[in-house]
Amino acid sequence: AVYKQFNFRMDSDLASAVAEDSPAEDVADLITRKALDVYREREARIGEGTMRELERIVMLQTMDSYWKDHLLSMDHLKEGIGLRGYAQQDPMIVYKKEGFALFQEMISRIKEETVSILYRIQIAESEDVETIRKPQDQPMYFSGGGDGEVQKKKPVQRSARKVGRNAPCPCGSGKKYKKCCGR
Repeated sequence: AVYKQFNFRMDSDLASAVAEDSPAEDVADLITRKALDVYREREARIGEGTMRELERIVMLQTMDSYWKDHLLSMDHLKEGIGLRGYAQQDPMIVYKKEGFALFQEMISRIKEETVSILYRIQIAESEDVETIRKPQDQPMYFSGGGDGEVQKKKPVQRSARKVGRNAPCPCGSGKKYKKCCGR
């Protein structure tokens, strides 16, 4: 089994429970209780209304990201499902089953990612936000200028008259320009 590592700040209690060879159900209950305690502590610090708004934003962004991936996976499934007919399988039934499995996997990943983000997210203090938002003064540099003067560029002018494609070539060969020097 693959377990994703979350930082719930409960290492000492968990280490003692595992060291005592506690049953798996007791360790799971301990982890759940500690995780909920940490979450309630964060909610109390941030505020209930702010936490609900944060949950909503994180959930919507995560769903949006995973939904796009799911639609792409369904397109790939749809493209390859016709080959199942060669394996004596009904493509429609296989498509429904595999599509449902992909959907269930997407829902599971959304839940996991949302919880992971909500436990890892750091809320900036209002003083920090002001310093981040405040534009920093930067020196201004002029490119190609000398003393900061703005110099207008003049258009390039030809010294000789333009030769047309069908005009005789100026080299004196007697051919048209496009067949001689214009290649």
